Amino acid sequence: MSKNLSKQNKAQLLENLALIKAHLKAEAKSEEREKLIACVEDLEADLRVRRYGLVYEEHREEIEELLATKVPVLRKEDDLSVCGGGITHALIEGDNLASLTALKTDYEGKIDFIYIDPPYNKGKDGSPYKDKYVEGEDDYRHSYWSSFMAKRLTLAKELMAEDGLICISIDDNEFAALKLLCDKVFGEKNKLSIHHIQVRYGNKSLNEKKDFQEVCEYVLFYAKNARKFKANKPAEEYSLDKFCYEIRETGEYTEEIIGGRKVKIFKKGTYEIEKKKIGCLGFLKATWASGSVVKGNASGKYFETHLKPRKEIDGLGTLYKVEGIGEDGLGYRYFTGPQKSEATQGLFYSGVPLERVKEMAAGTSKKYRPIGNFYDFAADFGNIRHEGGVAFNGGKKPTKMLRQFLCYHQRKDITVLDFFAGSASTGHAVLDQNAADGGTRRFIMCTSNEENICRDIAYKRLCNAMQGKEASLDFYTVAWEDKE
Repeated sequence: MSKNLSKQNKAQLLENLALIKAHLKAEAKSEEREKLIACVEDLEADLRVRRYGLVYEEHREEIEELLATKVPVLRKEDDLSVCGGGITHALIEGDNLASLTALKTDYEGKIDFIYIDPPYNKGKDGSPYKDKYVEGEDDYRHSYWSSFMAKRLTLAKELMAEDGLICISIDDNEFAALKLLCDKVFGEKNKLSIHHIQVRYGNKSLNEKKDFQEVCEYVLFYAKNARKFKANKPAEEYSLDKFCYEIRETGEYTEEIIGGRKVKIFKKGTYEIEKKKIGCLGFLKATWASGSVVKGNASGKYFETHLKPRKEIDGLGTLYKVEGIGEDGLGYRYFTGPQKSEATQGLFYSGVPLERVKEMAAGTSKKYRPIGNFYDFAADFGNIRHEGGVAFNGGKKPTKMLRQFLCYHQRKDITVLDFFAGSASTGHAVLDQNAADGGTRRFIMCTSNEENICRDIAYKRLCNAMQGKEASLDFYTVAWEDKE
């Protein structure tokens, strides 16, 4: 049944089904009639379900026929395994649906970080790794791709730890479908970010015949549980540089209750504001009460609601000392109204928050910034061809970018999975990041061996990347056993 019916069409279909059901019930009772009534009622129930999201047909793959009667198991290949001390990583050769199924035995709920670079489904022949699952001219190739990805993402979610993170690279061809698919599998509330990644320079055209040029790709970030995943945000030492203002009350004032608070009102000429050359504890920081500040900050909201309308009452250049507001221990907060007739906004002055004072005394005060969602890796993509000592067109991502993503996880001992490993860029990134920060991250790379991609590309690259590092590699192939 179509899932894209309008309300009007649904109503008409429900009315028609009701007539059919009434006609069936009017006939003499029989087993066949009861089955038909049950079918009609199922159709009615299906029509009444409210739907939103991605629509695609389930497409059964050849590997699923094998999974119906066989169980995939991982068989270690000792002659290809490498013992180099340190952390033991894994490379699995085989269909990734089989590999994910086999991994469930030991890794369900234990994978901390997943990065995948799935086929972009560009509708043309590509490398043996990219864009080979559907025919380019097939009108239903997007449906095939969605079905193909849904099965693997569902298994990936089962493997993820509760505070796990998955990152998925994609371009315009399937971005919309992937977003809706991830919303369905992981839940829209668990979407953390959509990164825009510049992959080529604007002055380098892929196809001069095209009117528009794509210079960006995307990386979708989802947590298994957004409440439990805590990102490793960039941080810097908390600075006192902006705390450089001193306010002195030099004249008479009046008092009023404004917005339920006691306020001292100083007219222009009855106070002084001095900006010091160096900021330090005891001085104040000036913040404009405008933009997002008036929505998410208590002082900004107070100014917007109660002091901004008083320009006509108190005149320009007025200082307000509002009691009972602020987290700096002063017990009050200074506000200044507009200084010019055409202006509407003002400033508020705050001291160093008491929590920050305690942190600085303990030597642990840091200011955290949110993670941005645009990054220029055009230079890195441009120089990627021989990264890792193997030539592989269309199946690499820069290790610099992947190392950045790995560091979004706060821990350095995570288990990392890539089940579209290709040239094993993710494994290479794990090895380099461990060497850089002393981490003990462990990777599991899964890839097929079509056209020897696993053994000639991924395996070779990982061996190259392990040179000079304490790291070991177990090589596995997918074997099959009867379900009995």
